[in-house]
Amino acid sequence: MMIVIYILIGILALVILLALIAPKNYEVNRSIVIAKRLPEVFQYLKFIRNQDDWSPWKKKDPNMKQESVGTDGEVGFIAKWEGNKDVGTGEQEILHIEHNEHIKSQLRFLKPWKSISDAYIKVTEIDANQTNVTWGFTGKNPIPFNIFMLFFNFEKTVGKDFEEGLESLKSILEN
Repeated sequence: MMIVIYILIGILALVILLALIAPKNYEVNRSIVIAKRLPEVFQYLKFIRNQDDWSPWKKKDPNMKQESVGTDGEVGFIAKWEGNKDVGTGEQEILHIEHNEHIKSQLRFLKPWKSISDAYIKVTEIDANQTNVTWGFTGKNPIPFNIFMLFFNFEKTVGKDFEEGLESLKSILEN
C-alpha cells in the first residue's frame, strides 16, 4: 500500500514540476514581403471575410459553416465558424484597427478545446511598392494545460500554417 502512495506522490510531484517549468505564454508569427503599396494591402487585410481566400484553415475545411455579426472591416465585427476536426469551432472579433498599421482581433476557440488568443496583422512599408505583412497571435497557457506545450511544437505547427497562408495572400495580392 505504501508503494502505491509513493508512486501517486511521485506522479503528482512530476505534474507540478512540469506545470511550473512549462511555458505559460505563447506567440507565433510569420512575415512576408508583398510587392504592393501598403494602403492597398491594408485595405484588403482589414476585412476578415477576405481570409476565406488565403487562410490555410479554410482550405482544410472548405465546407465549414460560417456566419457573421456586424460590419466586416470595422471594430466589433465577429466571424464565426464551425468546421471539421482540423479547424474546430470558434469566432474571431475585430478589437482594434489602426489605419495602415495593424488589425487586432480576438480568437475564441470553442472546440476541440476552449482557448482565447489575441491575433494581429501588422503592415509596414518597405518602399513605395513593397509592404511587409506580419501575421500572428499570442496567448496564455493556463496550468496544467501548459504541460502539453512541452510535448507539442506549437510554434512549428502553427507557424507552418501562417507561412502557407501568407504565401497565398502574396499570390492573391500580387496577381
